[in-house]
Amino acid sequence: MGLLTDSLERAEAAHLTRPLPKTARAQMRYLTKQTKGTRAAAQLLGVSQRTVERYLKGQIKNPRPDLAQRLADEVRKRWQPRVRATARKQAATTGGIVIDTRARFGFTADPGTTDDARLRAITQALPPAYAARLFDAHAAGADDRQLQNILAEGLQEIYFKDRGRRADGLQVEFTDLDYLDVDY
Repeated sequence: MGLLTDSLERAEAAHLTRPLPKTARAQMRYLTKQTKGTRAAAQLLGVSQRTVERYLKGQIKNPRPDLAQRLADEVRKRWQPRVRATARKQAATTGGIVIDTRARFGFTADPGTTDDARLRAITQALPPAYAARLFDAHAAGADDRQLQNILAEGLQEIYFKDRGRRADGLQVEFTDLDYLDVDY
């Protein structure tokens, strides 16, 4: 996963109302219920169906570190889907998103202006239209570069062009991402 994808998932997790199950048995029970069977859960985790059944019975309590991480990740992906969907819908229709980033921004603009890329720290609210595009692309499986292009377009229009009030021919490039945090 990339920096932007991780940031979107952290922002989404901030809206959860209940904590994730803590024990391996509770996590396995939840995953089995979500995948509708022990066979599907076993395939998802890369273990045997019998191993999943042993976790459910309490015969195995402490998974290997790699299995514990995969189990926690799969549970985290599926935890409270309606709460996540409501938060995304609100951001995509009324709230928008807030981007906090430090990246290198380069410009293509009219002659006589500087186009040297430089590192900038920017915190900017983007309108719901960009949030909707970002969520749709993320749900469609877009890679981090495509998601960065959507954010670059949003920052270009809102931050650099001031919603079309200045810098008419400016094109912004969003590169060398140092950090990125998304909130909604």
